[in-house]
Amino acid sequence: MSGTSQGLDTVIGGDSTSSPKEALEQARQLEADGNRIGAIEALRGASASGDEHVLFRLAWLLDLCGEEDECIHFYQRCVDNDRPLVNALLNLAVLFEDRGDFATAEKYLQMVVKTDPNNLRGRLFLRDVQASKDMYYDEAEARDQAKHNALMDTPVTDFELSVRARNCLKKMEIRTLGDLLKVSEAELLSYKNFGETSLVEIKAMLTSRSLRLGQNLETQYHRVRADVYDYLREQAPEEVLNRPISSLNFSVRARKALQILGVQTVGDLATRTEAELLGIKNFGTTSLVEIHERLATVGLGLRVLD
Repeated sequence: MSGTSQGLDTVIGGDSTSSPKEALEQARQLEADGNRIGAIEALRGASASGDEHVLFRLAWLLDLCGEEDECIHFYQRCVDNDRPLVNALLNLAVLFEDRGDFATAEKYLQMVVKTDPNNLRGRLFLRDVQASKDMYYDEAEARDQAKHNALMDTPVTDFELSVRARNCLKKMEIRTLGDLLKVSEAELLSYKNFGETSLVEIKAMLTSRSLRLGQNLETQYHRVRADVYDYLREQAPEEVLNRPISSLNFSVRARKALQILGVQTVGDLATRTEAELLGIKNFGTTSLVEIHERLATVGLGLRVLD
């Protein structure tokens, strides 16, 4: 390998006057003569042209010589455009998978599938990489998760709460800290004999541990919404999903309801359900029909619960 590295050091200058076609022909001849380093030099001299065939061949030869970082650099130049070279994307995915960087490998394979949806090799490889990523074991992450799980399993009786608060939680079958984080303030206050004093007491206990009521519900809710948004990307282009709500020209009542929910884009609106909207004060079926009609104009609809 030391001979290869020395040879590659001499090719940085190269002959920048060669056209891509001339450089490729010269490189083929040098390869045929067994002069791989000379072929790299010829291609490097024409790499400034940005010709994808030159860049791809140069990257491939560098890979054969063990110059992985340089190889990745030129493959990445092959895919830095609106219509990336599929074979370069596949080779980049292989290189990053070998490094154990499954997230980057997955990114390039997603680009393969987007560029060429019928590419069977890319789809199968993507499935393998995603499976490998799921099986990847991060010791620090696993340790943190174990600590978190232990905290969530802590009985509420272990915390300094009044008898009334404990009894109410027991009757509501809230036995652990994790159970407590799955209920909202409104749910607690709706329970018989549960008052503001107990609520303040419980909120203070949670705040001291950087927690809050309904926290686990919100996490689950956002996870569901993220999954729905991924699905929406298959139904409509990003420019439609990112379009501001104002572009749909809603009535004042509908617009105020969406402001209360914090909805800002068309895509965000499409992740919401009828129940969420109807739960807003003064929001009725007339406004709901209006929202359905406006979303239909861009080929979308509200999320339907399974």
